[in-house]
Amino acid sequence: MTKKRTVERKTAIKNSIGRIIVFGLLVIAQLVGFIVLLYYLGSYFPPLDIAVRAISLIVALGINSRDHNGVFKLIWVIVILIFPVPGLLFYVLNNFSSSKHKIKRRLEKVDMMVFSHLNYNDDIFAEFKAEDPARASNARYLRGFEFPIYEGTDIKYYPVAYDAYKAQIEDIKKAKEYVYLEYHAIETKEAFEPLHEALKERAAAGVDCRVLYDDVGSFLFINKNFVRVLESEGIKCNAFNPAYPVVSLFMNNRDHRKITVVDGKVGYTGGYNIADEYFNIVNPYGRWKDNGIRLEGPAVQSLTAMFIEMWNFADMKKRDDDMMKFEAIPLVPVEGAAGFCVPYCDSPLDNEPVGENVYLNMINNSQEYCWIMSPYLVLSDEIARALQIAAKRGIDVRLMTPGIPDKKLTYSVTRSYYNMLITSGVRIYEYTPGFNHSKTFLCDDKCAVVGTINLDFRSLYHHFENAVYMYRTDCLKDIKQDFIDTFAECRDVTEKYRKKPNVFVWFFKSILRLIAPLL
Repeated sequence: MTKKRTVERKTAIKNSIGRIIVFGLLVIAQLVGFIVLLYYLGSYFPPLDIAVRAISLIVALGINSRDHNGVFKLIWVIVILIFPVPGLLFYVLNNFSSSKHKIKRRLEKVDMMVFSHLNYNDDIFAEFKAEDPARASNARYLRGFEFPIYEGTDIKYYPVAYDAYKAQIEDIKKAKEYVYLEYHAIETKEAFEPLHEALKERAAAGVDCRVLYDDVGSFLFINKNFVRVLESEGIKCNAFNPAYPVVSLFMNNRDHRKITVVDGKVGYTGGYNIADEYFNIVNPYGRWKDNGIRLEGPAVQSLTAMFIEMWNFADMKKRDDDMMKFEAIPLVPVEGAAGFCVPYCDSPLDNEPVGENVYLNMINNSQEYCWIMSPYLVLSDEIARALQIAAKRGIDVRLMTPGIPDKKLTYSVTRSYYNMLITSGVRIYEYTPGFNHSKTFLCDDKCAVVGTINLDFRSLYHHFENAVYMYRTDCLKDIKQDFIDTFAECRDVTEKYRKKPNVFVWFFKSILRLIAPLL
C-alpha cells in the first residue's frame, strides 16, 4: 500500500511539474518577445532608446523617494538602472497596470460588504487597555483595519497538526448549517479522505459545504477533476486566482490562508494544509512539525468574514447581488474563557504590511522573552533590527527554524541571517527531526500569535494571510510548553554561527539577501 501511494504521488508530482513547466515557458516566451521587440525598436530608433533610459532614471529616483520597504526600493532601483527596458516594464506592470487596480477595487468593495457587518465592542478594548496598555496597542492597531477585539472565546492549542485536523473533522461531522474551508494547498490523497467523507455526508444532509483552495498552492497536489467531483457531491468548490499562461503579476499574490469554520461557532486555523506531508503520512523532509488552534465563541465570526471575503473575491466576474452575504451572529461568550483575542488577516493589495507590523509590535513590547517558530527567515530590515535591539536590551530572543529544509535556496538565505542576529544576542535553534512549519510568536507569558504568516517577504508582502493575536488566553501555557518541548528536540546552533563567514561565503550570502524579496 505504501509503495502504491509513493508511485501515485510521484505520478501526480510529475504531471503537475509538467503543467508548471508549460505554464512557465509560455509566460517567459511572452515576456522575452516583448522585451526583444522593445530592444529592436530602440536599436532602429535611437531617440526611443534614449527616452526609455531617461524615464528609467527618473523612475529610479522616484522609487528611492517613496515610502516603501528599503529592500524593495533597492532591488527595483538596481534592476531598472542596469536593465532599463525589462526593469521598467516589470515595474509598470507591477504598479500601474489597469488590471491590478481593478483587482484592488474589487477587493475593497468586497471588504466593505463583509467587514462592515462585524460587531465591535469598544468596552472590551477599554478593559484590555486598562489591564495592559502596551499589548492592547496591537489590538488597537488591528481595530483600525476592521478586526474586532473579542473576549469570551475559548481557544485550544494543538502542538501536533494531525490532532487539530482530527478534531476539525469531528466538528465538521456535527455541522448543521454550513462548513467553510479555505486552504493554500489541498492534496487528494490519504489525508484528504476523512475530510472528504465528512463533507460528502454533511452536504447530503443539506449543509452548505464550500471549499476554497489556491490554484498554484495546490499545483503539486490536486487532481484535474477535483472541482468536478466535489460539485457532483453537492460541495461547492472554488479556486483562488487560477493560473493562466498570460503575463500577470497578480499571479504572484497567492492565498496562503488556512481557515475552517463550522456554523459560525467553531473555527480552526494554523500552519497546516490538507496534505499527507503535513500529518507525517509521508516524510519527504523528515518529521513535519506544525500546529493549529481551535476557536469557539464570538471571535469565530471574524474567521467567517475572512472566508466569505475570499470566496467573493475569488470570482472576479461575480455580480454584487450574487455574492455571499455576511451577517454577524450574536454568540454567547464561553463561560470561563480567559483573555482577549483578535483574529486578523493581511492582504498584499492594501500597501499595509499588517502581519509584519503585528510582529514588530510584539517584539518591541516584549519585556522578558520573545520566542519564535518560523520555517523561513527572509527578514526585512525592520524585523531584523527589532530582533537585534530586543536582544541587546536583555530580552531572551530565540528563533526556531527547520533542521531539514524544503527549499534549499531559501534555507541558505535563512542561515545568512544567523550571524548578524547571534552577534546581537539572539539564540538560534534548528529543529533536528525535520521541517518546522509552525508560525508562532510567544512573548512574556502574556501574548501570542498563531497563524499562517512566515517571517519572509512572500508572507509579509506578497500573500493573503491570516492569524490570531491572543492575550492571556488559557492556551498560552500550552504554547509555551510546546516551545520548551520542541527546543529539546533542536540543536542550538548559536555558537556555530557566531564566527563571521569567509569572504566567499559572505559574498554569496550577500547576493542571496539582495534577491531575497523575490524568493
